[in-house]
Amino acid sequence: MKKLILLTLITSLIFSTIGCEKTAKSPPNIVLIMVDDLNDSPEIFNGHPQTKTPNIKKLASSGVSFLKAYSNNPICGPSRSSLISGVYPHNSSNFWQQSWLQNEVLSNTKTIMEKFKENGYNVIGSGKILHHNKKEIWSEFEYNTDFGPVAYKGQHEKGKKGISHPDVPKPYRTVRKVGCCNMNGGQIDGSFGPLKNVSELKLDNEQLSWAYGGSRGYKEFKYNSEEDRDLTPDEINAQWAEDRLKKLAKSNDDKPFFLAVGFVRPHTPLIAPKKYFDMYPLEDIQLANILENDKDDTFFHLEDQFETKDRRTRSIESYINLVKSYKDPKEGLKRFTQAYLACVSAVDDNIGQVMKVIDNSKLKDNTIVVLVSDHGWTMGEKDHVYKNSLWEESTRIPMTIRAPGVSKPNSKVEHPVSLIDIYPTLLDLAGLDNKTVKNQKGKPLDGHSLKPFLENPNTEEWNGPKGALSVVYSSDKNKNNTANHHYSLRTKNWRYIIYDSGNEELYNNSSDPKEWNNLLYNKTHPKRSEMVEVLKEITYPMVPNGLKVLNKN
Repeated sequence: MKKLILLTLITSLIFSTIGCEKTAKSPPNIVLIMVDDLNDSPEIFNGHPQTKTPNIKKLASSGVSFLKAYSNNPICGPSRSSLISGVYPHNSSNFWQQSWLQNEVLSNTKTIMEKFKENGYNVIGSGKILHHNKKEIWSEFEYNTDFGPVAYKGQHEKGKKGISHPDVPKPYRTVRKVGCCNMNGGQIDGSFGPLKNVSELKLDNEQLSWAYGGSRGYKEFKYNSEEDRDLTPDEINAQWAEDRLKKLAKSNDDKPFFLAVGFVRPHTPLIAPKKYFDMYPLEDIQLANILENDKDDTFFHLEDQFETKDRRTRSIESYINLVKSYKDPKEGLKRFTQAYLACVSAVDDNIGQVMKVIDNSKLKDNTIVVLVSDHGWTMGEKDHVYKNSLWEESTRIPMTIRAPGVSKPNSKVEHPVSLIDIYPTLLDLAGLDNKTVKNQKGKPLDGHSLKPFLENPNTEEWNGPKGALSVVYSSDKNKNNTANHHYSLRTKNWRYIIYDSGNEELYNNSSDPKEWNNLLYNKTHPKRSEMVEVLKEITYPMVPNGLKVLNKN
């Protein structure tokens, strides 16, 4: 009898151990949350002091926050294609808004979706993940990008465009979107304000209404009141993610999943339900810490970065028109800041809806969560209101990774990293190889796994570079010449910028976090040579030979 009991215990122990090993080796699920145009404003990233983002804060506190994370190209299309392919823009020549599907390098390199799909993952998504989507790379994909709700005048006719929010005055309401979203007119960039009932309003003798704003045309968005309205596109995607995750949590299928959900706010138009605007009373709004005439020792506004004036001066034009639209020069910036913060809080609720399912189900212990934005946004600094510049506000992004069993709560990383590191990190965490080249036309991963930082946020055992690289497109005529664009390197305490003209900027971010003092303006600085060498290391061999000015004394 004793032998039988002993044998039973040993057998139970063996099978228990086998079960534990099976559980330990189960591939992790992955949830990627992408937010459009979100700068460092969320609370834990020390951005705007008034931001209310409890859900982002909660997620960040449960994992690792990268306090110096950067976009590799601070505009939607190339930023996202670089993230999803793991290839730097200068190694693919995908610098602007041309589709990555027509890019020889990127189309012959496996996207992160394709890589996980071929390794047995159920790859599902919805919303804005890629600027140019291809449904075939997913196991399933739900909703396309929709920038609505937008204001609309008259009947929803094919080919007809929306308009700006009716409360936005000229000239800002006429600001044009250039090179993004396939939509022209002020209904995108020149538009901000709360949703409201417009059934009694007319413009040019045509009835106003609200509309969804997908790239394939407009359809009615019902709004009678806060209690009687359609869901916004972000709310629709949050609901989709909630429902899909609940279904996955209840499923007995052992197949791991990669789920990506993309939210468009705070991308313009900055339109959100009124309750979010009420969180930020206009009279209490604090503007960004702006230094008057700050752009005088900078060069971006002088660069011939585009072939037409509209594109060359895009961000400055936005600033000028916003300020001119109100009697008080600060009122425009205050109203825009209020709208931006309202949209940030709105998307925070969407993120909370997704995280609630994960945190209250069996998914929590085996689901990696990544929260990132594609780039930041400038809020009036250096007379800019836009993205697509090489300074801190435009390039810095919020980045949080929570990896059960690997990361530790309340961890903060100060070493500069970038979006290029997301792909190799997820492969490393999932135990997959980093072979992502389809054929000799493709290129391998440029980034480095962030797993060492997840294990120890203060580690010095990381194989990645000393700084984060960002690039801004200069000109259509130079689009295939990697040297003829503008580059920025951000190390832990410094930023170095070199434009295709050879003009340079250098900032000591440890003592000058707002980058007010260009240390290379009309003088030299001993730190320059060190920053140039780091830049060369990261961009070699594609860029240095062309940037001859890097070799000057």
